[in-house]
This record gives sequence, C-alpha cells and structure tokens, in this order.
Amino acid sequence: MRAARLDRPAPLAAGPGFGLVDVPDPVPGPGEVLMAVAACGVCRTDLQLVEGDLPARRLPVIPGHQIVGTVLATGPGVDPARTGTAVGIPWLAGSCGTCRFCTTGRENLCPDGRFTGWDRDGGFAERATAAADVAFELPAGLAPADAAPLLCGGVIGYRSLRVAGVAPGQRLGLYGFGASATLAIQIAVHWGCEVYVATRSPTEQRRALALGAQWAGSYDDRPPVPLDAAVTFAPSGAVVVAALRALDRGGTVAINAIHLDGIPAFDYDDLWLERSIRSVANVTRADVEAFLQLAATIPIRTQVARYPLAEVARALADLAAGRVSGAAVLEMA
Repeated sequence: MRAARLDRPAPLAAGPGFGLVDVPDPVPGPGEVLMAVAACGVCRTDLQLVEGDLPARRLPVIPGHQIVGTVLATGPGVDPARTGTAVGIPWLAGSCGTCRFCTTGRENLCPDGRFTGWDRDGGFAERATAAADVAFELPAGLAPADAAPLLCGGVIGYRSLRVAGVAPGQRLGLYGFGASATLAIQIAVHWGCEVYVATRSPTEQRRALALGAQWAGSYDDRPPVPLDAAVTFAPSGAVVVAALRALDRGGTVAINAIHLDGIPAFDYDDLWLERSIRSVANVTRADVEAFLQLAATIPIRTQVARYPLAEVARALADLAAGRVSGAAVLEMA
C-alpha cells in the first residue's frame, strides 16, 4: 500500500524525512479491525509531529488521526459482522482501563494512553488498523471527507467547551478560528450561547459572523461584553492571556492545544476573582460517542479542503501558512 511515512522530523522548509513510500498492508491483531481508508484529516498536531515540535514517540510512523473508512477484516476476538461498516478512528488509540483515571471516566489522562498516528501508525495511508473499541460507527449520510474533521477538531472542540464549563445561553469567546473552532461554534450556537470570535484573519472574522457569532475581531480587540468562558485554539500563550483578560468573574479559559509556545507574564489582577486557565488533554471514548450523536442532531456541517494522498506535503504546507479554510482532508484514490 501507499503511505506517507515520517522517518525524521524536521521543519518543512528543511525537507523533513517525510514522504510517500510503499509498505506492506497491515494485518489486524487480536481485538483490532483492518480498514480501507477513504479519508483522513490533516491536523496541526500532525504538522507539529512532522516538524518536531511534538516529540515523536516512535519512528518511523505514519501520522494521521482523523481516519474514516470501511472495515475490511477483523482480528481475533472481534465480531466479523463489523466487516463492511463505515467507521471513524480518533486521536485516542487506547488506554490501560485499570488506572485511577480510567476507572473514573478520565481515560484521556491515562499514563499509558496510546494515540493514533503518534504511538501507532495512523491514516495517511491506504490501509490502517485500530483497536475495535476505538472504531466508532459514523452517523448515516456523512461523506468520508466531511466526517474526518469530526474525529479530532470536532470532538476536541466539544471537550474544550465542557472543560471551559460552557452552559447554554452563556457568553463564549473563541480565540482562533480554524477547523476545530468552526465546529465548536456550531455546538455553541445550538446551545443558545452568544459567541464572540477573535482571529487575525478578516476572512475568518466574516466566516465566524456567517456561522452565528455576535461579534468578531482581532486578538488585540476586547469583546464588547465580559465572557463567561473562552476557548483558545491558536498555539500562542499571548492569545491565552488575551482571552483571560476578556473573562468575567469566575470564568475559565480552556486551552485547546497539545503544544504551546509559552505563556507570557501577566498581572495577577487578570486571574483574580476566581478566573482560571485549564488545559484540554486528549478525549475519551465517551466524548467521541456523545459528540457524534450531537453532530448528527444539530447537524454539524464541515468545510473541507481536499487533497490527494500524493499531495500530503502540500496540505501540511498550506496548513502551516494559514491557507486552509476549514479542515484539510486527504482523500485516498
């Protein structure tokens, strides 16, 4: 099969050890499924892995953790009736199931957690294997390219809203307006929230207003009202501080990023009055199941930029340069 494999992380401009190779088809082990990949989202986490900002856990590795396809075969212990079903594979690839985090509904914090495209090969390939218990049945009627962004940007955006304590009718700030925020705003509007969006891009500001935002401005602009909660999507500590300063008393900023460039010093007054900052780490299987049901109910609409597998390097470069509107998705031949 053809796959985009990472052998040596390096900045894109330096020509990383990353590209298309021919590798043997994977074989499903016990408790696993083999799928024919139809589409796989391209995430900023993939870019950070390829460029080395996110340290690799194994090399070589096939990135990609928003995988949509059809089950071709099942390994020992998996119901063969799953063959032929359309499934999606998210970032979470598995957890131990026995630690104090797993047994209290927090498998996203499992010290032995494993992640797709990081600990095991992902979906930048024509075939992929995954544990059967993280192969989620997808809502009917979704095209593969439209479903792929739901499996990372969508579900992590949903968890970010929960971590920030967002409740229906509240005033919510979204800082950064890429693929994940585009999906999160649809949830917030569905919940009746007032949404205020900060992004540098005038195009994204207009898109936010079209999706139901009350206001859209730049990171340096203060929203016209104090916010009950905010989620930051840009991997910038300065943006976290800007969001914190926009909060009302008791509000929370949730940081939706696996990598951040550092948070600059700020006055204690910005944090005073029980404001808080929380990170968002991974997702649980329960998050994926709940979000997919919600996505089908709303229904959430995705905006995608499509690339063939052979142009994965261009997809990553476009993502790095901010040329992708919505979500970048690889489609297999």
